[in-house]
Amino acid sequence: MSTPLFETSRGQPVSNAAPRPAATVVLLRDAADGPEVLMLKRHGSSDVLAGVFVFPGGKVDAADAALDADTHLDEPVQRLHERLGEAAVDSATAAGLFVAAVRETFEESGLLLAEDAAPARAAEAAAQLADGVPFNAMVAALGLRLQCSALAPWSRWITPWNSLNKRFDTRFFAARAPAGGVARHDGHETTESVWVRPRAALEGYWDGALSLAPPQIMTLAHLSRFGSVDAALQDARGRAPALVEPLISEAGELRTMCYPGDPDHAVTVRAMPGPLRLVVRDKRCEPLDGFEGFFA
Repeated sequence: MSTPLFETSRGQPVSNAAPRPAATVVLLRDAADGPEVLMLKRHGSSDVLAGVFVFPGGKVDAADAALDADTHLDEPVQRLHERLGEAAVDSATAAGLFVAAVRETFEESGLLLAEDAAPARAAEAAAQLADGVPFNAMVAALGLRLQCSALAPWSRWITPWNSLNKRFDTRFFAARAPAGGVARHDGHETTESVWVRPRAALEGYWDGALSLAPPQIMTLAHLSRFGSVDAALQDARGRAPALVEPLISEAGELRTMCYPGDPDHAVTVRAMPGPLRLVVRDKRCEPLDGFEGFFA
């Protein structure tokens, strides 16, 4: 069942803690009817987005920035910093975000973005993680070289300050799914996995068949505009990642989330295609002009 997945305080206390850094990967593959994206369903008892379909990802660990970049990354940290496009973070932090994206994607989906990562090699890596070997130690033991070059910075989403949900500062990356890899869910953090066309995912959300959070909704609306994986990645590599700090507002019982470019948002320049605001009606986030408003 669809849920709005953003709440404001309505007189209740909200956390003023800084948002936790996170990374997520929009994995894409070409199919007969157009590009498909991998989505995983969060476990129903999860304390973050329970029962919601998301892209693989999670929190950044301190160890992500400690991986030996010269040996195990296919691009120098300075280049990763340039591609991330954030002057406020240093090169090591930028590289750590790329590593976190690769690590979380592998842990959650079994798809390994690394050189020479044939299915058998990915299975060996997964077995080591299952035995409790830390990710960095596994990478070193197998002599892996992570394909950070495959990750195209796509957007950056920061949870609103007045949200009751946990706050995250999440960098979204787009990447082509590794050839020959088989995606799977782990049965613990995630309980379902599906390759789906972006528009079809939004149709499922609209019909109440699956739950989505606003960042996924807006990302799917953006992805639906591309006819191939190459086109989506070319778009990502030809622009700066969109910075999205939504504004939640309330007027009586009506709750609204505004995005950059909306008249009520402090940022006047549009950050991404799609609707400039979503309103909550019947526990569903929707554009003012209905379903087709996602694609206007």
